Amino acid sequence: MSDFETLKTKMRACALCTDLPLGPNPLFQLSDKARILIVGQAPGRITHSKGRPFDDPSGDRLRNWLAIDKDRFYSDPKVGIFPMGLCFPGGGAGGDKPPRKICATTWRAPVLSALQDVRLTLILGAYAIAWHAPSLRGLSVADAVRRSGERDDGNFILPHPSPRNNRWLKNNPWFEADIVPRIQRSVYSLLSS
Repeated sequence: MSDFETLKTKMRACALCTDLPLGPNPLFQLSDKARILIVGQAPGRITHSKGRPFDDPSGDRLRNWLAIDKDRFYSDPKVGIFPMGLCFPGGGAGGDKPPRKICATTWRAPVLSALQDVRLTLILGAYAIAWHAPSLRGLSVADAVRRSGERDDGNFILPHPSPRNNRWLKNNPWFEADIVPRIQRSVYSLLSS
């Protein structure tokens, strides 16, 4: 077994947070062949119960933005999913609670150092922005998305694809008109090569 497979086995068995409301259930999708890495906050309640990241309405929208179907999203080793928190953190007043810091401090550096072929990173949420694009930390979602779209560094910040963001998408049509086609071209190129 490779070092990376051993690391994934340890992550799947992680029980650092035994006090989670639904218990530990680390969700991620990683291969050392990943060329596209999706980094979000943490799994939600629905994905926790299904045992697969983005297997919910948010995932449907995300796959639409990427222009890839569900089968390829989950079966192609070039598509990696690695949230800031691997388990559902519980619900809070305005949605889910933040991902637990211990998850990122324990797993993030070893996993990212093992992923040598990632060419496109899609960043969703404030905690993922703080880790992967710290220069954009603290900006509004619209400003962070716009600024990341102006750069050519292989990183795109996206609004969360949740149906809760319908208003944001309606108020910021430039995202789906300008940024999404660029992401789709990058995804197509990386999955085709």
